[in-house]
Amino acid sequence: MSLVALAVTPGVPHFELAAACDVFGVDRSDLADPWYEFAVCGAGAMPVGGRFRLEPDAGLDLLMKADTVIVPAVADLDEDPPVELVDAVRAAHDAGARIASLCTGAFVLAAAGLLDGRRATTHWLHAAALAGRYPRVEVDADVLYVDHGTVLTSAGKAAAMDLCLHLVRLDHGSAVANQVARRLVVPPHRAGGQAQFVTTPLPEPRDHPLEALLSWAMGRLDRPLTVEDLARRANMSSRHLARVFADVTGTTPLRWLLTQRVQRAQELLETTDGTVDMIAVATGMGTATTLRRHFNRTVGVPPDVYRRTFRSARRPEAA
Repeated sequence: MSLVALAVTPGVPHFELAAACDVFGVDRSDLADPWYEFAVCGAGAMPVGGRFRLEPDAGLDLLMKADTVIVPAVADLDEDPPVELVDAVRAAHDAGARIASLCTGAFVLAAAGLLDGRRATTHWLHAAALAGRYPRVEVDADVLYVDHGTVLTSAGKAAAMDLCLHLVRLDHGSAVANQVARRLVVPPHRAGGQAQFVTTPLPEPRDHPLEALLSWAMGRLDRPLTVEDLARRANMSSRHLARVFADVTGTTPLRWLLTQRVQRAQELLETTDGTVDMIAVATGMGTATTLRRHFNRTVGVPPDVYRRTFRSARRPEAA
């Protein structure tokens, strides 16, 4: 069982704390067994969010035994992060733990030297402060999260949930992560995969100008859709569609389509016995060769390896 340790400091905001607790701290062994072992770690009882008092499960020394350490937002950016927390996070990373920060938790990772020479993100309001205080960090204020494999950072609030679901996807596969997202009533996390590859989640299924178009395209992923097809359906020029797509999804129409096709392939590999050729046709890739090329480039492993990894880890009834 993988141990996820949440390293908290006094005054930690509610949202980031709750996001990690909801994703990792609730028993979801009906989806993947074993699920995570989860512990909140900190230096004694402390106030959180200005309204409540938190009694941690363990001290910061438990971080050394964790497989994943999550550092949520810190409350006071005018002061340096607590030395004991910085030291514990650095030691956990040196011991082989995966370290992820939510929102301004990036300041702790930066203080520990884990972001030196790396691209990282945090809440856009505090990006300039992070870059000014830690000049060796390449701060990107425009993205939702950045994944370097053993070190991950996210922007604020909703992006913290995106990163938590991304970790579940890495550990348990696409279908399980989507089930967790549905239970939390949040948009499914879009596929990421390559180190430093930043994903953009599908927008809320209402109140945006591409609502009908995205639903229409999702129902036709087995077809060879082009940008012109999408533009025609949306009653827009291809150039105007590209601008609207960038505003709504943060990416291009073709990149969005490819992301949906790869994610659909992930789900089919996890939940069906269809051959790679069959899945290539079902996802609009056409041939197994094309699917393998895009899948390997995006996810980082071939489809057959992905299937063996996540089919063997899933409970039969969940599949």
